[in-house]
Amino acid sequence: MSGETLFALASAAGRGAIAVWRLSGPDVAVGLQALTSRNLPAPRRAVLRALTDPSTGILIDHALVLWLPAPASYTGEDSAELHCHGGRAVAESVAAALGRLPGFRPAEPGEFSRRAYLNGKLDLTEAEAVADLAAAETEAQRRQALAQAGGALSTLYDGWRSRLIHLRAHLEADIEFPDDDIGDPVAELSGQLKELRSAIADHLADARRGERLREGLTIAVIGAPNAGKSSLVNSLARRDVAIVSPEAGTTRDAIEVHLDLGGYPVTLVDTAGLRSAPGTIEAEGIARARARAGAADLVLALFAADGPPDAETLAMIDDRTIRVTSKADLGGTVTEALAISTTTNAGIDTLLKVLTDRVAGLFADRGAPPPTRARHRQALTLCLAALDASGAAPLPELAAEELRIAADELGRITGRIDIEDMLDSVFRDFCIGK
Repeated sequence: MSGETLFALASAAGRGAIAVWRLSGPDVAVGLQALTSRNLPAPRRAVLRALTDPSTGILIDHALVLWLPAPASYTGEDSAELHCHGGRAVAESVAAALGRLPGFRPAEPGEFSRRAYLNGKLDLTEAEAVADLAAAETEAQRRQALAQAGGALSTLYDGWRSRLIHLRAHLEADIEFPDDDIGDPVAELSGQLKELRSAIADHLADARRGERLREGLTIAVIGAPNAGKSSLVNSLARRDVAIVSPEAGTTRDAIEVHLDLGGYPVTLVDTAGLRSAPGTIEAEGIARARARAGAADLVLALFAADGPPDAETLAMIDDRTIRVTSKADLGGTVTEALAISTTTNAGIDTLLKVLTDRVAGLFADRGAPPPTRARHRQALTLCLAALDASGAAPLPELAAEELRIAADELGRITGRIDIEDMLDSVFRDFCIGK
C-alpha cells in the first residue's frame, strides 16, 4: 500500500447537480474525521455530514459521505467518497481543503485503477476495460468493455497459461526423473500443443475485431465530382457537416463525421471528387481521397443516375464497396441495386440498414472475447512463436524453455508476471478519478 493518499473528482468536471470526490490511501480515515469533525460513519452507509476546511474552520458544503475501509473497496485500500454539490466554487474549496491535509495529493490519470491492480483487485485486462467503459460511446463498445471487465479475456488467457504450465511441469518432470514411470510427456505435449496453438491462432485471426470496435470503423464515401457525396454524408449525419454546391471540386480535404450505426461506432468520411484534377490543391485532395478509401473498412461508391458511371470510381471498387446510385429523383437509368435521393430521402433508410448489417457482420460473435489492444496481439503473437519453437526443439530442455516463454507472454497480458515497464503505458490514457 502506498504511503500517499490520493484524491480526485471522479465525476465529470464542470457545473452539475452533484460532484463525486474519490479518496484512497492510508490517511483517508484521519482525513474524513478532520473534514467532518465527526467519528467515521458505518462502512458502506451513506450519511450526511458538514464538510469544513480543517485549516480555516470555514464550512465548505453539506455532503453525503461514504466510508469504504480496506480491503472491500475499488482500490483495495481505505477509501471514501464525498458526494457534494456540483458548483465550481464548491469543487475548488474541496480540492483546496483536501490538498492541505498531511499525506494527501491529487491523483494522476488512472492512478486509482493502478492501485486496484497492484492490490490484486483487478488484472490488467480488467483495468483496461474500466477505461474502455468510461470511454464507450455506443452500445457495442459498452458490451465489449463490460464483458472484459467481468474477466472474459483474463479467464481465457489464464486458462491457456495454466495448460502451458501443466505441460511444462510434466516435461520437466521427465527430464529430472527419467527413471520414473510418468507416461510419455513428449507425446502428450505434441497433441496438446497443436490443439492449444490452433486455439490461439484462431483467436488472433479475427481481423482486429476488438481493436476496431474500440477505435471505430471508417466508411469512405467516394465518387465523381457532383455525384452527391456531401449531400449523402449530410443525410446520414442528419445535419449539415459538408458544404453542398453545384460547383465541381467543392470538397478538397476529407471531412469526418461520427455516427452510431446500430450500436457500432463509425466515422463517415466525405472525400474529394475523383477526376483528373486541374489544380494542385484539388489533386492533393484527390490523392487523400484515394488514401482514405484504401484504408477504410467499408467504401460507399456513388454513381449519379443522370450520367454514366465514371471510370475513376469504378476502378476503386472491391469487396469492401457498397455501390449506390445517387440522384435517383432526376430519372435516368438506375443500374445499381441501391438507388437513393438525398432530395426526397428515398432509399436513405434502406442504405442505413445495409450499412448497419455490413458493420454488424464485421463484428459477428465468434463465441470468444477478442483481443482489444495491440499489446494483447503482440504478446499472443510471441506466444505462438514460442509454441512453434517448442514443437520444433531438438531437446526436451529447449522445448520446456520455450513453453516457459509462451506462458510468460500470456502472463504479461493479464499482469500475472512482472511487467513494471508496461504499467505507465496501460494507465496513462485513463481519465482522472479512475
